[in-house]
Amino acid sequence: MIFVLALTILAYNLYHWIWPDLRHSLLDKADLAFTFNAPVEERGPLAYGNHEDRKLYIYRSEDAPEDGLLPVLMFFHGGGWDSGDPSQYGFIGRNFAPKGFVVVNAGYRLVPEGKYPAMLADGAAALKWTSENIRKYGGDPDRIYLMGHSAGAYNAVMLGLDRRWTRRLGLPDDTIDGVIGLAGPYDFLPLDNDNEEDAFGEARSLAATQPVRFARRNAPPMLLATGFQDETVDRENSKALYDALAAKGARARHAVFNDMGHNGILMTLAQPFGNDRYGDTRVKDAVIEFLQERVHEAARERVRAERRAREARALRDETREAADEGAAAQASGDIQPTGG
Repeated sequence: MIFVLALTILAYNLYHWIWPDLRHSLLDKADLAFTFNAPVEERGPLAYGNHEDRKLYIYRSEDAPEDGLLPVLMFFHGGGWDSGDPSQYGFIGRNFAPKGFVVVNAGYRLVPEGKYPAMLADGAAALKWTSENIRKYGGDPDRIYLMGHSAGAYNAVMLGLDRRWTRRLGLPDDTIDGVIGLAGPYDFLPLDNDNEEDAFGEARSLAATQPVRFARRNAPPMLLATGFQDETVDRENSKALYDALAAKGARARHAVFNDMGHNGILMTLAQPFGNDRYGDTRVKDAVIEFLQERVHEAARERVRAERRAREARALRDETREAADEGAAAQASGDIQPTGG
């Protein structure tokens, strides 16, 4: 009995000692075992700044048409703002690129260098790099959607709501076309754990760090998903932000998965856990449905914009032709000038 207890304590301590480094890569390794032959091209690391954490990876299906641009899904990883690397989340690219997206996994500075607002400044810089360069990789800079898990969900949602960071870099307010937050913290005052204290404890205004404070009517459409059994980030975070957005008249969707925890909501985006035949596809289906709705909406708006542009050109041409005909008639003497 004593031996079993000692072994249990040892295993527990080893687990928590190696877990911060392994938790980000184990899921990716598991997925890779099932998707190693997937026709997805990976490019990276590509630097978007002068810090080693300011890097990104790009994924595109090899079966994607060469003559068109695909919508872009930009993913920010979790890890409590003090761990994680975009290279450890290749499963996002391998599972969403075949769905018709160019996927960008973006890193950002981690604590201690990554204290608030560094993670948002980096996220905005990664977004700017993507909007300026993604066309070279087959992505459409006019259709960029953000997604993140846990701390990364905070980054993605905050970039969508607090426009200070994108405006500082000269990005248009409509650069972000939609946001997906998975198990993210959006309303977490007072700070009650070491991760939050380390990342936000030195902020001049703690209220200004909270996404819920920036809810607005014209926010990008949002999908806020959480697990009912999440014991890491209280599920009420998603509910609070959804309620704040709904009160403003913003377009938001709230999804709660009853038998999922904090990591489970991410696991089902990887293989074999999210396999279409025998896995749990609920989260992936919700994400894909949300993205496809936004893509179709953008296509409809593009058609409307092109129609309005054609109509405006036609009206200008008609006005010009009428003016030219009038001038020609007056010059020929068919129309006498009035007066005198």
